[in-house]
Amino acid sequence: MLATLVAVLQSDGVVLFANAALEDMLGLSRRTIEGTQFQDCFTEPHLLQNALEGAGSNEFAALRYDAWLKRLNQEPMPVHVILAQTELPGQVVVELLPQEQQAKQDREERLIDQAQANKELIRNLAHEIKNPLGGIRGAAQLLEMEIESRELIEYTQVIIHEADRLQSLVDRLLAPHRRPHVVGDVNIHEVCERVRSLILAEFPRGLKVVRDYDISVPEFRGDREQLIQAVLNITHNAAQALVDRIEAGDGEIVFRTRIARQVTFGKQRYRLALELHVIDNGPGVPQSIKDRIFYPLVSGREGGSGLGLTLAQTFVQQHHGLIECESVPGRTDFKILIPLP
Repeated sequence: MLATLVAVLQSDGVVLFANAALEDMLGLSRRTIEGTQFQDCFTEPHLLQNALEGAGSNEFAALRYDAWLKRLNQEPMPVHVILAQTELPGQVVVELLPQEQQAKQDREERLIDQAQANKELIRNLAHEIKNPLGGIRGAAQLLEMEIESRELIEYTQVIIHEADRLQSLVDRLLAPHRRPHVVGDVNIHEVCERVRSLILAEFPRGLKVVRDYDISVPEFRGDREQLIQAVLNITHNAAQALVDRIEAGDGEIVFRTRIARQVTFGKQRYRLALELHVIDNGPGVPQSIKDRIFYPLVSGREGGSGLGLTLAQTFVQQHHGLIECESVPGRTDFKILIPLP
């Protein structure tokens, strides 16, 4: 039942057992695999042979190395091989971790840790900024009452307006932490339709918003308004990135919903999860900020606040979910993952 690829070998490399995950990856039945030389499943058989010889001479309890696993009618897959001795003489267990999967898990863990650090940083920073702002604004107002010169009053007005702008920014930073989590039944397609209508109202010409829905996606418990805001922030960013294509009349955003089965994210495994993709045909995320797009105050757009994706990630994580991004020129895909009951 393990999702990990596992084989039990004799000391000479003959396969005694292969689990279902390994069968699926190799594209061969267990009956076909068992009794064969496991070295033949790799592009470089000598690496496993050397490891087996080391295990036979008791040089180590466990050995790790990277290799390429052959697959039927498919390209070889990079895997991390862990070879360990068992309590039974002459037998070893080989565990194979697809490196793409390992890299994905590492990336997800970084996103979760980063979002938590961002949340603490934002909360603390916002409070530190907010406290003196009231004093600055109040002092400017008192000063304005004492000044008779219109030219000098303009300076106090600048102070007051800038203090109000910073206050607005701080309120936006603190909003997700203040607002109570209102839980109810959520239909993700209603969320998408609401966002679609808002975006098309703002960009009525040159932008096509395509629906690609899986109607079997069930309702789930969540905060509908938070999810609308999260999807709207992502979609609005996409539309802003599509400005040139919208002017040319061929801007496109796709809402795609799917059900993912037996998925692992956030260090937990879920039987079912919602996948909501927001895909655009824009220029892609700038390479210089690709690894930092969920950081607060990081924006690839002139005049952008850099809060939209940070708040979206916060809202989705409050649903025990995660947002991932894959971007190349011509296609950017933001994927929202949320566990389903």
